[in-house]
Amino acid sequence: MSSTSERHFDDCIEACEEALHACQNCAAHDIRDGNHGDQGACALLNLDCADICAATLNLLARGSPHHGEMCALCAHVCRLCAEECAKHADQHEHCARCQAACEACATACSKHSAERHDL
Repeated sequence: MSSTSERHFDDCIEACEEALHACQNCAAHDIRDGNHGDQGACALLNLDCADICAATLNLLARGSPHHGEMCALCAHVCRLCAEECAKHADQHEHCARCQAACEACATACSKHSAERHDL
């Protein structure tokens, strides 16, 4: 892998890590607040997104040939998470931070989503 490719991966890894932490924080706030209506759906999506971000950054960090498939999934789930958090962003700062982090991660992962491994 060239240093340019590594730097490009590093940007995506950093975006995944930021989204992972933002999603975990958002879910924790949602759960602690005890409002299980709309916030319950947000928390569950945050947890799914955090797991997918973690898996994606791990594949990117080791230069897995399957990173493109995971980046495509990560971009998709991050967009869904950002959309959900946008519904609550004006009321909850943690949702606003999560929305921004997930949008950035979706953008970063989209750059790698076409890099598919030929089976």
